[in-house]
Amino acid sequence: MLDRVENAAALAVQSGLVWSFRPEGAWAAARLLARGKSGPSAIYRIHGANTPDKPGLVFDPREGAQVRYTYGELDEACDRIAAGMRRRGLAGGSVLVMMKNRPEYMVLGTGASRAGTAVVTISWRSTPAELAYLANHSGARAVVFDAALAPTIEKARGELTNIAADAFFMVGGVGGEVPGARPFSELLDEPPEQNDAAEDGAVVIYTSGTTGKPKGAVRKFNKEQVPSIFRFLRETPFRPDDVHLAACPLYHTTAFGFISMTQILGGTIVLLDEFEPRRFLEAVERHRVTTTVLVPTMLHRLLDLGDDVIRRYDTRSLRAIFCTSAPLPGPDSDKAMELFGDIVFNLYGATETGIVTLAQPEDLRGSPGTIGRAVAGNEIRLLDDEGREVPDGQVGELFAKNAMLVAGYHRDETATKSSMRDGFFSVGDLARRDHRGCYHLEGRKRDMIITGGVNVYPAEVEQTLEASPDVDEVAVIGLPDPEWGERVTAVVVLRSEAQRTGADQRLRAFCKERLAGPKVPRQFVLVPPGEVLPRNPTGKVLKRDLRAQVTSGVEFVSEPVKPEAEPR
Repeated sequence: MLDRVENAAALAVQSGLVWSFRPEGAWAAARLLARGKSGPSAIYRIHGANTPDKPGLVFDPREGAQVRYTYGELDEACDRIAAGMRRRGLAGGSVLVMMKNRPEYMVLGTGASRAGTAVVTISWRSTPAELAYLANHSGARAVVFDAALAPTIEKARGELTNIAADAFFMVGGVGGEVPGARPFSELLDEPPEQNDAAEDGAVVIYTSGTTGKPKGAVRKFNKEQVPSIFRFLRETPFRPDDVHLAACPLYHTTAFGFISMTQILGGTIVLLDEFEPRRFLEAVERHRVTTTVLVPTMLHRLLDLGDDVIRRYDTRSLRAIFCTSAPLPGPDSDKAMELFGDIVFNLYGATETGIVTLAQPEDLRGSPGTIGRAVAGNEIRLLDDEGREVPDGQVGELFAKNAMLVAGYHRDETATKSSMRDGFFSVGDLARRDHRGCYHLEGRKRDMIITGGVNVYPAEVEQTLEASPDVDEVAVIGLPDPEWGERVTAVVVLRSEAQRTGADQRLRAFCKERLAGPKVPRQFVLVPPGEVLPRNPTGKVLKRDLRAQVTSGVEFVSEPVKPEAEPR
């Protein structure tokens, strides 16, 4: 209790939040924090009492007018949804959500938690078969979906064994039809009632499933997490006057995590329905955005616009660009800081662990590509296959321990146990710590290549090749080899077609100057500019799919060209 209060007080003073509290807000905060409430439900309750007329959310869609919601309106909408779920017998169960970025997504999750209902978030790109598996595995008793995704819902409907015919709720009116589906607005028709006693709903977030069926990570909001959240915020430039641009998909923890942290301090969220580089820059300029979070793929596409285009937009309001969810190439962080200033932060975490490390801009300058140092409240161990800690400079499997660890994997005790060691959790990432105390990712344990008896970590080879002027992006995989067991293979997307002639010889020579012999790729697969590597929605290369693509000779697919605003 004392730790929570001390951290909250220190954060309030450091950020300036203390000066904006009115008696109503201070009382609400004291009451909820004393009970260990720190999730979105408590956030809306506190700021709904403290600054009910302040914009909490601005939805800025590609088509249609902007929509603004105050904290008071958000808080009331959550109470209405909770009441609607209770009346329909959904309290205490779980509801599956399959939507694109929309305001309803945010109030649904918080409203469900006030009814003690777990929210299961899944990608809006899910196929009918994937949807059916996730709905049945999670035991969801209702589904809320975007009208644009109605065809997927209808195809999967016969397989959704736990969901009653009257428990399908459709958001929006543009898209297909699901017979019998009720409008989402029905959940908002109930009179709002404050009932904080049931604010213990969990979130079940299914991992991306890069090696098999997705696993459902169960995250509950408890009082032990409060100090961890406050400690992280104290290491960042978050402030109460922040305008945070949310461009990542809301079904992933990255977007929701940073939205929640912004709103803890009473900041405003600007929500984009989808990410496009020019729209992103336009939103930064129009809304005077101060913070944002991007996966490295998004940052790379933003930088691909070129200096001349980027400098046409006024981005001086930005104080922090956070990157996470995949390794951040050193050249990209250097380029971003050249264009936007020393405001790039890189961090490491996972759905299962929360945020574990944070790299400040000076860390990225001194150790390019680093994921930084352990955030206060985290313990990190780098272990070899026998469970022994490895010394600095050597690679080990990264295990983390903190108050943010998930409760486990839903209905998968075997996976939960195999990921734990003495209270520490691992998602299979490999890392090393340098002489400055900064951690560096070296890939995933399952992706490690053993060639001629030597361990090769793909991330090291990828980071080397990313510095080549020939390379736009690269992924390194191991392919079967009769002599070496596995051969190191680099799949390289070239910067221009003109560079194709002699590219493999140049790249091999480039690597030989910088890497030990076994790490130099024995094979280069050259991919034309404009084509893309297979990735999951958060930007991680799907190396299992990439191996299959390379070995089967399947051609790469060009990035779909989306209409953008006219260049300035």
